[in-house]
Amino acid sequence: MGLAVTHSPRRLTTDALAVTSSKGIRVLLEREPSAVWAGIGAADVGVGWNTAAVINETTPDLPDAAAGSLPPTAQAELAGTAWEELPHFCTGRHGVPDTPDILGAVLAADPAHRVRAVGDLYRLLLNQERVFPATAPAALVLARLLDDPRTLAEDRWERRAGRRPLRAELLNWLASFADIARLGVEDGVGTAQDLTAARAARPMLHDRIADFCDDDPLVREAALAATALLLADSSLASSVPRYAPAVRAVLAVSVDSYYRWIARERLAAWGEDVTGLVAAEEEHHAALDRARALADDPFGEGQEQAIRWLEAQPEDTAAPEQPGRRREDRIAPTQAAPHEPAPKPPVAAPGSEAGYQGPWRIAREEERAEWTFTPYIGVGPLHFGMTLEEITSALGEQPTISSYSHHDEDHQLNYADFAESGIRALFRGGRLGCVAVNALTGPQVRLDTAPLTGCVPSHVEDWLVHRTTLRPGSLTYSPAADPVFTDLGLAIRSQRAGDVVLTRPLFLRHDWLDLWHSLPSEEWNCS
Repeated sequence: MGLAVTHSPRRLTTDALAVTSSKGIRVLLEREPSAVWAGIGAADVGVGWNTAAVINETTPDLPDAAAGSLPPTAQAELAGTAWEELPHFCTGRHGVPDTPDILGAVLAADPAHRVRAVGDLYRLLLNQERVFPATAPAALVLARLLDDPRTLAEDRWERRAGRRPLRAELLNWLASFADIARLGVEDGVGTAQDLTAARAARPMLHDRIADFCDDDPLVREAALAATALLLADSSLASSVPRYAPAVRAVLAVSVDSYYRWIARERLAAWGEDVTGLVAAEEEHHAALDRARALADDPFGEGQEQAIRWLEAQPEDTAAPEQPGRRREDRIAPTQAAPHEPAPKPPVAAPGSEAGYQGPWRIAREEERAEWTFTPYIGVGPLHFGMTLEEITSALGEQPTISSYSHHDEDHQLNYADFAESGIRALFRGGRLGCVAVNALTGPQVRLDTAPLTGCVPSHVEDWLVHRTTLRPGSLTYSPAADPVFTDLGLAIRSQRAGDVVLTRPLFLRHDWLDLWHSLPSEEWNCS
């Protein structure tokens, strides 16, 4: 990214933010950042950036975060790191915030900014179970935030079910970081240099996290999970006897399946007997399978009892695709059908003849906006986790249709259609989780310059299968036979265009990959 925004080493207030342009110009913002942005100019922002978008999408978090201020130790850690040399997953793309912006927003006064920042920690700094140059330094800054009273604020976070304090969710992120740090380069989780930096941070993280292993239950579980994984560092081996009893007593019986897995795996690595824990886990899964089978059988005996039993079970709060539990699934990737010639890239439908205004009118190439996407981050100007208001601002239009579901007095936004842009934004918990692009009128979204919108579905599917590195579970199909490419967070659905069907690409967050249980009926009917 052309601009590196860091907090000035001087007192952190809304009066002082330091901005470094791509030309090395360091500017101290005094009260009115907009004037300085205007002085820097679009040329410094970088290729593909829109200056107005940078101001609208990135800068709002900065004054908010600065007003709340970070703890002095975190400020020092932040200011002492050369972030411009430490990229995350997609630094400089799509107006995505740099690491200092994300860290500054973690303690933002606005809850929506906090939730977005925590989501960005996963999406940008641990994307697809990998560490990046910015990941280990960011972990050290986050560890400095844990004792701040503002981390006691509760919310619903993108990665896990239920409400929990920010402190617990930051510890969960650090646990994921520690889990990945135990893996090797051969596991595809990062370069040797980045993994070395991650492992070097473990003793310091352990010292900061240890104080929270006796906190309230949710924080305690997260702290113990992170600690157990950090103890994989040989320099911390002497601390194992201190934590092993709590790992068995707390984590091994948690409702969170990831915590239970950590307990079994770590206790076994420490030479303790986990036979009973393994047997209990197997019986638990067997009981769930039996109950689900009964609940799904309308003609069998015990359906109602099974449904009631399942409803009474505590919700598993584990996040999807936890790093360590997929280690056994990591195999050398195989390219799909290497012996077959590569199919030609798909070609978008040419569009309707000039002057045609019928119901099946297909936009011509020059009429479509050009968008790109970053898997699990966002598409075009939209980023997963946005609210409806943020999407409206980014697109510059109001939704033509907004659909809500009603549960008692609770109104949940399901989706919003933006006719001018040609997209449908789908929500869960009020936050963007899926973007469906209209095959007839939507923007042309490209992957490796190949179009994904408004093409022959089989051509897109064949091309994606051939170009995608396949591993177990990387290609699935919905009940409607829509291909879902899990490494890309992309599903290819079909939409009628008169007598033909064209591709309606869906861009998804991790927890939307199960289309059958994620998409509302209105989306299934859009074909």
